[in-house]
Amino acid sequence: MEPLDRDFYRQNTLKVARSLIGKLLVFEHSQGRLAGIILETEAYRGPRDRASHAWRGPTPRTKLMFGPPGFAYIYLIYGMYYCLNVVTEGEGFPAAVLIRALEPVEGLDRMLQNRNGSSHLTDGPGKLCQAIGIDQRLNGTDLTHGPLCITAGRPSRKVERGPRIGVDYAGAWREKPWRFRETAV
Repeated sequence: MEPLDRDFYRQNTLKVARSLIGKLLVFEHSQGRLAGIILETEAYRGPRDRASHAWRGPTPRTKLMFGPPGFAYIYLIYGMYYCLNVVTEGEGFPAAVLIRALEPVEGLDRMLQNRNGSSHLTDGPGKLCQAIGIDQRLNGTDLTHGPLCITAGRPSRKVERGPRIGVDYAGAWREKPWRFRETAV
């Protein structure tokens, strides 16, 4: 499968966040391919979005969010968990989509090993990064070429939209319905 092209990521961040549901996240790891269907995303858009890392302007940490679309923005939270975001829209406009949950489809044994046998493999942004093997070394990866990429996957099923999680500090911005989640049919 071919990675999604840059034009896919160049669209409005909310559209990309919704469109990523059902797509396949793939990491061509040295020990084999790890992949999962994207089930949940969250959008962070623009310099005024108080939930976004970029609302205070570019910093060494956030400069990727201001760059061209289609690149991985990976950061560490709580000093222990990595989170994967895909940069969206146009260069100079800070926007990204957080990948929040996956359905594992390839490399399950390796994912279990990476998560120390936990049955909660990929139901959170930190867990999925640990399961897939995503860390700071992949920050800035061009998602249109790999080894980390997103491909067509399958059609999404029913998708719910709701407020983002874990951004209570963002005031009214925490209520934005910018989280997209696939639900059972």
